[in-house]
Amino acid sequence: MSNRLADANSPYLRQHAQNPVDWWPWCEEALAQARAQDKPILLSIGYSACHWCHVMAHESFEDSATAAVMNDLFICIKVDREERPDLDKIYQLAHQALTRSSGGWPLTVFLAPDDHVPFFTGTYFPKEPRYGMPPFVHVLQQVRGYWDSRRSEVRSQNAALRGFLDDVGNGAHFDGALDDSPLRAAVEQIENAFDETHGGHRGAPKFPHCPEMELLLDLGAPERVVFTLQKMADGGIHDQIGGGFCRYSVDERWEIPHFEKMLYDNAQLLPLYASAGSAMVAHRLVEWLKREMTSPDGGFYSALDADSEHEEGKFYVWQREEVRHILDADEFAVADRHFGFDRPPNFEKHAWNPIVAEPIDHIAAALNLPVVRVQELIDSATTKLFAARASRVRPGLDDKILTAWNALMIAGLARASRTLRDPSLQTLADAALDNLHAHAWREGMLFATTASSPVIPAYLDDHAFLLEALIECLQSRWSSRDLRWACQLADALLDRVEDKDGGGFFFTSNDHEKLIQRPKPWFDEAIPSGNGVAARNLLRLGHLTGETRYIDAAERTLRAAFDTLQRNPASCAALLRALNDLLHPRTHIVVRFEHGDERGWREGLAHAPHGTDIYFVGNDETGLPAILMAQSYAPGGAAYECRGVQCLPAVFSPADISR
Repeated sequence: MSNRLADANSPYLRQHAQNPVDWWPWCEEALAQARAQDKPILLSIGYSACHWCHVMAHESFEDSATAAVMNDLFICIKVDREERPDLDKIYQLAHQALTRSSGGWPLTVFLAPDDHVPFFTGTYFPKEPRYGMPPFVHVLQQVRGYWDSRRSEVRSQNAALRGFLDDVGNGAHFDGALDDSPLRAAVEQIENAFDETHGGHRGAPKFPHCPEMELLLDLGAPERVVFTLQKMADGGIHDQIGGGFCRYSVDERWEIPHFEKMLYDNAQLLPLYASAGSAMVAHRLVEWLKREMTSPDGGFYSALDADSEHEEGKFYVWQREEVRHILDADEFAVADRHFGFDRPPNFEKHAWNPIVAEPIDHIAAALNLPVVRVQELIDSATTKLFAARASRVRPGLDDKILTAWNALMIAGLARASRTLRDPSLQTLADAALDNLHAHAWREGMLFATTASSPVIPAYLDDHAFLLEALIECLQSRWSSRDLRWACQLADALLDRVEDKDGGGFFFTSNDHEKLIQRPKPWFDEAIPSGNGVAARNLLRLGHLTGETRYIDAAERTLRAAFDTLQRNPASCAALLRALNDLLHPRTHIVVRFEHGDERGWREGLAHAPHGTDIYFVGNDETGLPAILMAQSYAPGGAAYECRGVQCLPAVFSPADISR
């Protein structure tokens, strides 16, 4: 018998629809039930591709005896952190405050029924005692006993926690001269943490830290970025057979990942590989995106699961004899060495996750073969292995189309399209952008998903990331619709989510459901800080359109965040990118041209320096802001170059643009 999650839009919630747990979605009816029964809430937050979420579900949520205890003692609410990042941000922060430890998923939180403040938190709890943790049923009984017998202590703790949550993100507004001291401190921190052997941060687990790599590129320090991207591309975090990247590596060598593939990681890695890594890796990532993550309407799905048939990585790993059987002798001779099948098994001591264990030129020398022949054999072996893998039971697909994550991929495709000079990537981006415009943009308001129900109003990240996507797409091909849309999003940021008093942007809008905290996130997580992305792209749009309100809002954000930037610079790479753009304004060039002149200008400006925004605006475009209307075209085209508010005289040849 199904519970209340059977009709949920979220695939993650539907995964729990047949649990014997009497799950509720987060809704007013569930909260009212908790208040009426004076029954604490068990809030469980996870996501569809999360391995340990599946483990806890199989062990406890699918177990009738455990479910009976949950149902008897608590109102049980299940939340998809990807649909409700507002709840996830609040309760992850509360978990860190209560436990003095990092969070993660599944997140298990016990809330007071009246004010929804947590009084006990954890992450994964096993069914039986192990990993130094008590069994989940014991936790349930102890937590309920604590609530029943020590209510005054709970209230005192909750009051202190509410005070802490109220203070987070509300530091003093900085009124002095903004300077680059946080940038210099961040670079020093990044250098001190850098793994000279494997790239990225020293130690394990190992995450890509894409905002940090983007910051280093902005600051003209690409060496560590190039090195890290190469090490990742050679590792098992990169799907050597099918393309795309997994979430993170459990070891320091990028060799063994948790096998979930998230849209947002690949969205951020794509433009990095296009500009500072391998074009081949970028193209294979796009092929994976088109093949496995693109909906018929052009939107991009959210994630692929880590597990298949209840085993993590089963879809992706191999047995050596299985590979030998699939390939012919010549293919196996090179694939065995290239992918590391000739070494001891690297996955749980019984299977192989392919890596680039030996470069092609080394194999060619060892086998006395031409490099081109070895490459041909690797390509044919990869094709055969991919075909064989396709017959396996596939990992689950989370087919939600999230505005923020789609926007990240749209921006990445637009950038990669220009870098790789591949217009098909912009075509892919435009299809996804049109899908968001048709389904997530309704009567002048943005929503967090394209689903019609439940209707989830857009968060800060949705507005900020989509604004960036539009600015990137405008540089690949001009669209008056998209410029208008970008201005509407910027206005919504200022009208609906800006902190008018303290500066910066709240995560939720003014009319959002009232929760125990209204987050104002400064730090980067797996995705860049919405405040950093908003500030940086308000600067870009403000300089393009001449709208000083956008520039002023960006500066207010940086002043509100400056104390945090000074204390934790390397954790705020997205905000530091905005600070760098404020202190050292980006160059932006507007080319006005008549039909037939665009190609020459594009080719002439194809190698403009990093940090240059270039817009090609045809003479027939209408509805332009005054600053663009004033930049008139001339026979053969004319270019207007500005750095911040300082503009140079028009030039009439790409060769005359300053370098």
